[in-house]
Amino acid sequence: MAKRVLILGLDCAPPDLVFDRWRGDLKNLATLMDGGIHGELESTIPPITVPAWTAMMTSKSPGTLGFYGFRNRANYSYDGMVFANSRYVKEDTVWDILSRERKHSIVIGVPQTYPPKPINGCLITSFLTPDTTCQYTYPPELRGEVEGLVGEYMLDVDNFRTEEKDRLLREINEMTERRFRVAKHLMTTRPWDLFIVVEIGLDRMHHGFWKFFDRGHRKYEPGTKYENVVKDYYLYLDCLVGEMLSLAGRETAVMVVSDHGAKRMEGGICINEWLMGNGYLALEEKPNHMVPLSKVKINWDQTTAWGEGGYYCRLFLNVKGREPNGTVERSKYEEVRNRLKRELEELTDEGGNPLGTRVFKPEDIYPVVNGIAPDLIVYFGDLSWRSVGSVGIGSVHTFENDTGPDEANHSQHGIFIMRAPEMERHGEVSGLHLMDVAPTVLDLLGMEVPEDMEGRVIAR
Repeated sequence: MAKRVLILGLDCAPPDLVFDRWRGDLKNLATLMDGGIHGELESTIPPITVPAWTAMMTSKSPGTLGFYGFRNRANYSYDGMVFANSRYVKEDTVWDILSRERKHSIVIGVPQTYPPKPINGCLITSFLTPDTTCQYTYPPELRGEVEGLVGEYMLDVDNFRTEEKDRLLREINEMTERRFRVAKHLMTTRPWDLFIVVEIGLDRMHHGFWKFFDRGHRKYEPGTKYENVVKDYYLYLDCLVGEMLSLAGRETAVMVVSDHGAKRMEGGICINEWLMGNGYLALEEKPNHMVPLSKVKINWDQTTAWGEGGYYCRLFLNVKGREPNGTVERSKYEEVRNRLKRELEELTDEGGNPLGTRVFKPEDIYPVVNGIAPDLIVYFGDLSWRSVGSVGIGSVHTFENDTGPDEANHSQHGIFIMRAPEMERHGEVSGLHLMDVAPTVLDLLGMEVPEDMEGRVIAR
């Protein structure tokens, strides 16, 4: 049993960079690995910020939570999308459970915490907060203390999909420095049993700079001044980890986690171009330049399915009696869905080589399906290719992103490192899932694990 638990969240950290490629240079993370356990941490399907972090902190799957991405269908209309903020989180987080037991938590930067809810302790919301003119702390008066310490608190950087690389790099480093200055201040001035800080900067570094260090990237640019910036940022984070460990003390159990990993992006699949070319989607008039699907008129009476862009694809069927102008008979629903699944899995790259696309039905991967899930969840090229939702591109394959420059995609596995007092296990372990984090935290603190948590306690 630990006296306290410290969770350091490195959003988007992949196992191959932390455990292998740069392990020898990441002295503090390597020391944690040597003194405890580490392994790949399987993410949710889909492996993106929302719902992954909330699944980690509640030990509930996206199906149970009822949201499947940043934006979700509010109803079966064609444009009723809502943003999944904290009001949509109905399940207990680990700090909710601790608060009821009068234990103190400090929570910084965990996604889906805006608007902030009461907590026995203090909370600073994440990059999903609109801006710092909003109330982003609990209690409210903590905001003044934060701004007195660092000036303007940086929730995120401004537009990470940009060619302004110098500005992006500067802002990422400034944001991280300010976040950890606040974290170290709160760690030493407040009581806590659980301390969580999530840094989004690593995610921004991967999306903005991956092509500069990965020689296998089709857009690799050798010899630029950005060739080492990703590694340098990892080294900076490793130093910050060391500082947090020193402040936390040896009697504190420590976890380093990520919500998913990262990998090079090979390109994009224009899902709606493919649907149009195969007779599943009909437009009133096809544009002659790239525009979002939401900006064009769709002939719903002739449409079977449409798709959303992003690091993965959400595919929706136009079902009779469900959507306003549905065309798919309910009796044919499964037949149509199976056909789409098969055809999408047969997709090839621009050279005719199999992509290795994976397609999931929600009811096959979640114990329950709440909210309005996509009819199909698609990993193009097993997440080596992203989904491009815009139309007017004129081809199924693209090597430019419709939302701005972005050279990395998410991967299914993140990282898990744990060191706790009197650990018996050491070395690399397998079979870990991010829903195992919350029950393990409770177990470390000597608390009962709720029966409805879907993860398990990680043996130590």
